Amino acid sequence: MRYRQTDLWIQADRYLREEAERALLETRMQVEGYARAHPEFLSAHAPLPWDPAAPPVAQWMLEAARLCGVGPMAAVAGAVARSVGESLLEECTEVVIENGGDLFIDAKRAITVAIFAGASPLSYRVGVRIGDGQMPAGVGTSSASVGHSWSYGKADAACIVAEEATLADAAATALCNRITDVADLERALGWGLRIAGVRGGVLIKGESMAVQGGLELVSLNGS
Repeated sequence: MRYRQTDLWIQADRYLREEAERALLETRMQVEGYARAHPEFLSAHAPLPWDPAAPPVAQWMLEAARLCGVGPMAAVAGAVARSVGESLLEECTEVVIENGGDLFIDAKRAITVAIFAGASPLSYRVGVRIGDGQMPAGVGTSSASVGHSWSYGKADAACIVAEEATLADAAATALCNRITDVADLERALGWGLRIAGVRGGVLIKGESMAVQGGLELVSLNGS
């Protein structure tokens, strides 16, 4: 489902297109309305002061940015996925929403998320399995070599599993920013796991990969 810059992939146990469209419009109204009144919300590369008057979705982004040391827009894709997902759960019992590589997941079964890492030979060859007892969960993936998002680092993929999708998105960006060479992988992950709400992560640069946090990895494509 597409609307302006947002492109959502939605899987639910009921057909809820109209409900999803309404939820997406409401979510974007919150973010866009707040950004019109606070232009720095769109451009900041560092956390902004807490605003108790901000709408809920903007508050999620402000808090995730504070925890991870990034600008609030580093969390926008995850926040949109979470907002739409939580809205749809009022009408269904299972939903997975992907928004630009960031996911909101709440299902009654295990879900495996494949990791795309651009030209790395590890791209799509490993996935993270989220068990049904770990739901809801957020999965965020950031890359310096894929897409148009700004990054200070050089990782092919920083995949983070967190308690919710807004935090996962911001943390993935923060981890990606900290990687300039292979020697940074383990140190960056150690830093990321100290963020409250982050459960684990996978960092990929070229042929090298670091994993921390007790995640269950799954080999894909027969690798």
